Amino acid sequence: MSAENQLQVIFITNDRKNKEKAVEEGIPAFTCEEYVKSLTANPELIDRLACLSEEGKEIESGKIIFSEHLPLSKLQQGIKSGIYLQGTFRASRENYLEATVWIHGDTEENKEIILQGLKHLNRAVHEDIVAVELFPKSQWVAPSSVVLQDEGQNEDNVEKEEERERMLKTAVNEKMLKPTGRVVGIIKRNWRPYCGMLSKSDIKESRRHLFTPADKRIPRIRIETRQASTLEGRRIIVAIDGWPRNSRYPNGHFVRNLGDVGEKETETEVLLLEHDVPHQPFSQAVLSFLPKMPWSITEKDMKNREDLRHLCVCSVDPPGCTDIDDALHCRELKNGNLEVGVHIADVSHFIRPGNALDQESARRGTTVYLCEKRIDMVPELLSSNLCSLRCNVDRLAFSCIWEMNRNAEILKTRFTKSVINSKASLTYAEAQMRIDSATVNDDITISLRGLNKLAKILKKGRIEKGALTLSSPEIRFHMDSETHDPIDLQTKELRETNSMVEEFMLLANISVAKKIHEEFSEHALLRKHPAPPPSNYEILVKAAKSKNLEIKTDTAKSLAQSLDQAESPAFPYLNTLLRILATRCMMQAVYFCSGMDNDFHHYGLASPIYTHFTSPIRRYADIIVHRLLAVAIGADCTYPELTDKHKLADICKNLNFRHKMAQYAQRASVAFHTQLFFKSKGIVSEEAYILFVRKNAIVVLIPKYGLEGTVFFEEKDKPKPHLIYDDEIPSLKIEGIVFHVFDKVKVKIMLDSSNLQHQKIRMALVEPQIPGISIPTDSSNADLNEPEKKKKKLEK
Repeated sequence: MSAENQLQVIFITNDRKNKEKAVEEGIPAFTCEEYVKSLTANPELIDRLACLSEEGKEIESGKIIFSEHLPLSKLQQGIKSGIYLQGTFRASRENYLEATVWIHGDTEENKEIILQGLKHLNRAVHEDIVAVELFPKSQWVAPSSVVLQDEGQNEDNVEKEEERERMLKTAVNEKMLKPTGRVVGIIKRNWRPYCGMLSKSDIKESRRHLFTPADKRIPRIRIETRQASTLEGRRIIVAIDGWPRNSRYPNGHFVRNLGDVGEKETETEVLLLEHDVPHQPFSQAVLSFLPKMPWSITEKDMKNREDLRHLCVCSVDPPGCTDIDDALHCRELKNGNLEVGVHIADVSHFIRPGNALDQESARRGTTVYLCEKRIDMVPELLSSNLCSLRCNVDRLAFSCIWEMNRNAEILKTRFTKSVINSKASLTYAEAQMRIDSATVNDDITISLRGLNKLAKILKKGRIEKGALTLSSPEIRFHMDSETHDPIDLQTKELRETNSMVEEFMLLANISVAKKIHEEFSEHALLRKHPAPPPSNYEILVKAAKSKNLEIKTDTAKSLAQSLDQAESPAFPYLNTLLRILATRCMMQAVYFCSGMDNDFHHYGLASPIYTHFTSPIRRYADIIVHRLLAVAIGADCTYPELTDKHKLADICKNLNFRHKMAQYAQRASVAFHTQLFFKSKGIVSEEAYILFVRKNAIVVLIPKYGLEGTVFFEEKDKPKPHLIYDDEIPSLKIEGIVFHVFDKVKVKIMLDSSNLQHQKIRMALVEPQIPGISIPTDSSNADLNEPEKKKKKLEK
């Protein structure tokens, strides 16, 4: 090999001693920064350098704002001796000068410590694990009710901050004071890359700019970039590098450009990143564990499996569903009883414990359904093909089969791995039409009618036990087939067949929960729904009382019954509103490991035990439950992690996080599509009902769109109206007109794009008419569209 073709080896290190050694030995050595700056052909790479401030430097420039963070060894000693408390730092969305720290461990008192003021927050960032010092009671404060957004410009105007901090100190009574403290050190940083937008510096030619994250709980970040003009109006990702004691904001660096703000692809990407939804394509390593096509059932697959292809099985799902998890059958037995089967896709046959496919599904935890996009938990070959119980093809299933009498009482239950061949994939509407039409009497329809009869009895029984039927306004968008923009919004209608499928899914989940808990009392994966503390219901009880109705909340059953009786002939929608409000009072249902908990009860379903078995294509919890059940019936072998309750508890923790995030991402997707809808629709006036009254606003629900929004009564540059808020009733009196929960009002809906990063639906009161507050129905849209006009001017 000739000398000139030899590769030149260079050594990159940020360690000073290493670099000196390399130079001594004649190896060309650079720091990362030196090397990147030498690549003159790619100047944009400099933006991506981490901004490393050395401790020594920070003292020279600027005055010290924050107190020093104590070293880890001191923090650990302090936590051990009880001088400091360890917890998770939770920033506030409403007020950037306030945060709470959730203390780890089981201390009943001081579970939550409040922090107020920049210096006491001491450079902690949302979700960091911090050490706090608790102040003596004389220094405790009350949570402030002020909304404060950080609108500071590039200057580090700490005096101005101090003035704003004084606003927080409102006169309060003793009862409202909460344990208060300050951050003394950081135990673990939980920084992630943040999505947001650049606030370009007003100084011409400046390279230093502030970045404003989309998540209001994250502070602004100072970055250096040479491409500020191209990044303006774009969504970008920035990472934090550090936060020196003399800097009002943390330092960071540019990571990548996501695209124009407001564009559907960009906003969907932001939404997935901000909710930490894993959505990158499945890797080759993961895909390598998929079965090779063409796939067919082999003799080996039939081991420990019953052939149920002769049964008249069918599936009932929403229109357009390709990931069909479940199918049903019902037939009469010779002894006059009925046999009912729930057949669930046998996903755990294809996903073997511990391989890359299993690890990726476990990490994702759930499929996420956005308005126009599904982010699968398992690759499409499984989710829409081999595991989907489509009609007229052989599929592997896990079956739960009951023998029941005509009163839907279970006489026998058995579980078996099986092979089925579904005779029909129906939508809820198609199934309903078959059940209802007297002329149709084929096997599938007879089976459906049998299932429907039993389901009604099961539902009645559950409701008698105290199961809740709550309501939430769910929205569906009709998309334009060309542009994929939402052209119409409708609230989902539920049919009897929705309820029919649901009853058997619940029954299967309960039967499986009992079985796996009998077999594995210490490591069954179950799902519980805690009863809400009585205080949660205050808002519901008060709201009903203001309409002369009584809601009892001592047990789930009394709540269910009083909701059923809370009817008002003059106001038919009232019952739905009460159920929506009741939903808001509930706790979150969670997965847990049976050996780590002793309260198994599911409050909403009024069941002593529950789990998830019926959706393994879209929920990882169900895959674990399938594995447990397979071991219990001798259809598959176990593995160490399956019987380790600590491992299982870790899995549950991740699943609970992923499910919560999926829910938030779905809501954010609906909110974004709602904005697109009103962007094209313009301004509309609709009837609305009040859900909550606040000190200076009402929160309303618009049934037509299933849309919720806030009507504010105090605007920045307008005279303040006379407001009287009564927490007891609750009511809000404005200029002599009183608003109660559930009152009907008329509001105007429009899109407010004045803040590009947080475009939002704005609502204004039309009726009842209050001088200086409500806007006339036919008002010219002059004042509403000021921001729009400004924007158009800018675009020109």
